[in-house]
Formats: sequence, C-alpha cells, structure tokens
Amino acid sequence: MAFRWRSFALAMLIGLLSVADGVRAAAPQVPVLWDAKERLPKPDLSALPRLRFLTTTDFPPFNFLDGSGKLSGFHIDLARAICAELGIVEKCQIQALPWAELEGALQKGEGEAIIAGIAATPESRATYAFSRSYLQFPARFIMPKSKALTEPVFDKLHGKRVGVISGSAHERMLRDYFNTVQVVTFDRPEDLYDDLKSGKVDAAFGDGMRLAFWLGGSDAAGCCRFAGGPYLAPECLGSG
Repeated sequence: MAFRWRSFALAMLIGLLSVADGVRAAAPQVPVLWDAKERLPKPDLSALPRLRFLTTTDFPPFNFLDGSGKLSGFHIDLARAICAELGIVEKCQIQALPWAELEGALQKGEGEAIIAGIAATPESRATYAFSRSYLQFPARFIMPKSKALTEPVFDKLHGKRVGVISGSAHERMLRDYFNTVQVVTFDRPEDLYDDLKSGKVDAAFGDGMRLAFWLGGSDAAGCCRFAGGPYLAPECLGSG
C-alpha cells in the first residue's frame, strides 16, 4: 500500500510481515505473519478531512466488481477495517480507477493512499511511504495430475521442459534457481497452458495465484495440479 504522505501514521497499522527470506518451499501450514503482542498507538486524525483509498477493479479476489456491481475484495475489506480501527469510518472513501491512472491521481491529491499492487522499488520508495508488506505471491509449478512431483523437486525436474512467460520475473527465477531444467518461453499464458495440456512441456512455472485461478477454471478441465512449492524469492518477485 502506497501513501502520498511520507509520514502518514497509517503505515504503522498494517503489521503483517513477509513470511520468508530467499527462495523457500513450505509445507502447507498456517503462517505466523505478525506479532500478536505488538501494540501501536493510534494517530490523532481529528484534523484529517478525508481518507480516500484508490484501487482498481481488475484484480480478483483483491479488488473487483461483484455480480451486483459492488466494489469488493480483500483490499476493499482491508481498507474498511483500517478505517474502523482508526475510528474514521465516516471520513473513509474508496475509489476505483484504471490501473494507469492510480499514481497520477495520488500525485494530484485525488486520494490519500493506493491500496493495490504497487511494487516497492527504490524508485517508488523515493516517492511514496509504504506500509509493511502484508502479502506475497509465491511462484509455483503446475504439472499434469498423473505426473505431478512432490518436494524435493529440484533433482526430479532435471532435464524437464518447463514453460514460463518470456521476460517475466518468473523466467529469471526459473533460470537462476532451477538451472537443470529446459526452459521453454511463451509470450502468452494461453499458449503455455495449451502446450502443458498437450504434453509439449512437462510443467509450467509462474505466479501461484494466477495458476490457481487457471487450475480451478473450465479451461484447465481438471488436467493439472500444483507440483512442489510454494517458492518465495524477494529478489525476483519483490518483497510484497
């Protein structure tokens, strides 16, 4: 979450921390993402006329329009929870804009915070004050169900043809950390999925959330499942 006010105290109220350093595969478990004993003082926001969060509608399940056209999702619920915790529900607003307009709107004072996937890079940190990381998207492999591997997968993947989107952070991660595979690059996810289903590649590697949506959709037709992982690599995928 990015803020126009560098000293804005809301940045201290989101205490969910990153769950890993480096590349790591974790067994399914409930992670401990924050210190339950931590107590932060609430800022005095009596002089704040408005707190408007800016977001988009194109990133379910985080921010999207539901069947009734209502702005919904995890980010929307989080923004409302922040306002409730601060006791400023009556001052709280959430506005959806196209992705390309978010940062410009924040700079022009049309909102006080962006609640969306703004990458925390050295360049963006020079402009914005960021909250603590509260979410990370792990990388995952998917494979046909009958051939899906279990951890440890590194040696088992030796020589396998693994598809990945060309030029993506996941291609870099695949080449850096799984350097015994045959990397096959694709320009479009649809082509990658087609080749996975037809057996032209042995596995696909990419963003775990997007792969999960595909696995659960009609296009996958129940062909495949996750294999190994999840994998977190802040140096490739960002810190959250």
